[in-house]
Amino acid sequence: MMPNSKLIFASAAAVLLYLGLAIAGSGGVRAFFIHPPFIALTVVLVALTLAAIFTEGNLSTGEREDRSNRWVLAAFGIIGLLLGYIPALTDRLDVWVFGGDAVRWIGVLLFAAGGALRLWPVFVLGRRFSGLVAIQSGHTLVTGGIYRLIRHPSYLGLFVSTLGWALAFRSLIGVLLTALMIVPLIARIRAEEALLSSQFGEEYEAYRRRTWRLIPGLY
Repeated sequence: MMPNSKLIFASAAAVLLYLGLAIAGSGGVRAFFIHPPFIALTVVLVALTLAAIFTEGNLSTGEREDRSNRWVLAAFGIIGLLLGYIPALTDRLDVWVFGGDAVRWIGVLLFAAGGALRLWPVFVLGRRFSGLVAIQSGHTLVTGGIYRLIRHPSYLGLFVSTLGWALAFRSLIGVLLTALMIVPLIARIRAEEALLSSQFGEEYEAYRRRTWRLIPGLY
């Protein structure tokens, strides 16, 4: 699949904005890229973005959408902007931080792993993956592969990558902002499961009984 020009432009703008916030918080380009973990973080971010433009994920409303859940997108956006800037700022000011380079590198690894887990289901679902809570045309229920144990691997990836970003800057405030994501994340999961249950009925209920939402054995 070849990415379209609009997706390339949007992805490039998103990377520049997020990196720009982090660089501004760090005190400038030189102050940011003097840290090897931040260079690695940038490489991972760019690599994940390049991979994302080759997915078929979209913002289609499909055949049926739960519009009442759109507030979650705004919540994610606000938290995301704060996470782009505040962890880097607190790292530069050396306030509300913990650990050293070991914590930074753990953060980079979590950011990479979470980002990969975030994108994997997007490739699996193709056009059925929407940023909105919606049933797409020809929508079918996927229960194998990565979905065999957990029903929302992409959201788990989002949470892990966000935590990784916060840890890369050793930021306690970043960790707290990541925790704030739990509220809209659970709301999103519940809305999706309600819509899928209404669409697929007992097939989805049976799948839900034998799997976990995010973490096997826990939730």
